[in-house]
Amino acid sequence: MTELLVVLTITILAVLSPGADFALVTRNSLMLSRRHGVLTALGIGLGVMLHIGYSLLGVGVLLQQSLLWFTVLKSAGAMYLIYLGYKLLRSPASAGQETLAQGQAMSGWAALRSGLLTNALNPKTMIFVLSLFMQVIEPGTRLPVQLGYGAIIVLAHVLWFVAVALFFSAPAIAGRLLAYKRRIDQLFGVVLVGFGLLLGALGLRP
Repeated sequence: MTELLVVLTITILAVLSPGADFALVTRNSLMLSRRHGVLTALGIGLGVMLHIGYSLLGVGVLLQQSLLWFTVLKSAGAMYLIYLGYKLLRSPASAGQETLAQGQAMSGWAALRSGLLTNALNPKTMIFVLSLFMQVIEPGTRLPVQLGYGAIIVLAHVLWFVAVALFFSAPAIAGRLLAYKRRIDQLFGVVLVGFGLLLGALGLRP
């Protein structure tokens, strides 16, 4: 029971802390559509499943012990966040029908993929899952119980980010903020680039 409470507490704190996942879901929900936001949230859930999968398989131990591979993954994640932020900073100052057209042009798969890649390459989630499975969960914990913990972690991420998508795609919210599309894109672009640069700097530290 103590182990479960620790897992729940750490998971809730990790999910609620702002990061690149939150920025991406908020932006896609607000500027594109509710469907895009929810699919982005589901993509994040798939990314968390990936982290849990390799942790359960023992690959997480190799990542923790291999400084080279861990640095490569952190660098790849940092570059992807910078790329996403750069795209937002370069987005046109458009609203209304043009924004609707952008949403129609972005497929559901593209929204799902953006959430998956952002989370899968996010060192924050990687470190969180690795630390949880390698340090909090006891080595003697049975596999079904570990799978249950993994399901809780995935469900917490999906529920939170779907809630974020539903909130920011609500007509009352999106309708008022749509006129500020350019500034919002710039804000989230700066946030994503900032996260990328910060992660890149931390990844290069000796």
